[in-house]
Amino acid sequence: MRVAIDSLAYGGAGVAHAGDGRIVFVEGGCPGDTLEVSIAEEHPRFIRATIAEVLEASPDRVTPPCPYFGVCGGCQWQHVNYGVQLESKRVAIQDALMRIGRQAGVEVSDVTASPEQYGYRNKVELSVARTPRGPALGFARHGSNEIVAIDACLLLPKNLRKAPRSLSGALRYLSSRIPTPVERVSVRVSRKGEVEVDLWTAPGGFPRQLAAKVIGDAVGARTITRVITKGEAEARKVSRVEVLSGPGAWKENLGGFEYLVSAPSFFQVNTRAAELLQSAVLGAVGADGTSLVADLYAGVGTFTLPLAAASCEVVAVESSSHALADLRRNLDAAGLEADIMPGDAGRIAEEIEGVDTVVVDPPRAGLSERAGRALVEARPRTIVYVSCDPATLARDVRSFTDAGYRLSSVTGFDLFPQTYHVETVATLTLSD
Repeated sequence: MRVAIDSLAYGGAGVAHAGDGRIVFVEGGCPGDTLEVSIAEEHPRFIRATIAEVLEASPDRVTPPCPYFGVCGGCQWQHVNYGVQLESKRVAIQDALMRIGRQAGVEVSDVTASPEQYGYRNKVELSVARTPRGPALGFARHGSNEIVAIDACLLLPKNLRKAPRSLSGALRYLSSRIPTPVERVSVRVSRKGEVEVDLWTAPGGFPRQLAAKVIGDAVGARTITRVITKGEAEARKVSRVEVLSGPGAWKENLGGFEYLVSAPSFFQVNTRAAELLQSAVLGAVGADGTSLVADLYAGVGTFTLPLAAASCEVVAVESSSHALADLRRNLDAAGLEADIMPGDAGRIAEEIEGVDTVVVDPPRAGLSERAGRALVEARPRTIVYVSCDPATLARDVRSFTDAGYRLSSVTGFDLFPQTYHVETVATLTLSD
């Protein structure tokens, strides 16, 4: 089939249209391409296809610099001009808000570009592949659970790009000496160059001192931890964290605040772009010291600290015990105060009264039904919603607008260049 790619889908594929009106999703397509494609799947409303031949390349098609592009599932858009990436993300947000959120005529502002298009990640999570040579680290192959072993990742800062190869060598050396195998490895690097390596394993025997020395020598890590998990692979929970060497946690500076982050705690992976996101949230809150602000899903305090510094009265809600401990330490280190409420955001939201503004930064699944209902009943003047998924954002926005809120602004932030993922800040205000 011959097709012309006219856009990019949220999910990564190029989008074309067949003669019968069906949508054609083409992996590796770029808007402006004319392609000969091979049909992989046919469905009543859409077709999935792969590129057989590029008949006419788009002027926006670029040469991917990564040798693993198209094999590794980590980056989907390295072949697309960065400006087109940004516009495609804006369209994805707008489309979700119109289709799912029923926000007719919504205008989404231009997506704020990342200051860096490569080398922007302060963290990668590497899976362990079992090879004839021993364990090797890499990422899931596109469209499968198979692990592609890699030597380097261009999304890491230059001084740590070859960490996957170095750590693979370290794991091979340790493999015959570790009775409990390492299942995955997290690598964090701060803007000051501080490196942490976290080894994720099941419970069992482990040569702590040897592992600390070998891993430390491989990548110059200041902190090395072992994160012990229990349960089935899809529902594993952190049992405990063992500090093998160093202070036991990683530090990063974001927006003038220093954050201590333990291994299981979430932190935005693009520090410089996250500063732009943080600033936008503060602007949307209008933090002037006169408001009572609830920060739901507060994590280690990305928004709690600057809100408290602006003299707002802040209620920070978080369920993770690891993030709560980090949040308390970060507030203490900054000399700031906030009312910390441990527990599920939905339950706590039902107990909060007199809140002027609510900041929510939920996981990809969005707000729980309980949390959404509690926020509607609390009737804060402003809801500032930070989202990493346009579809769940749109679903929740519809619930709020049905309850009398108005979507007053929507802006995307590109924390994930070379991928289809996008972060969004949506501001909703209570209609008079």
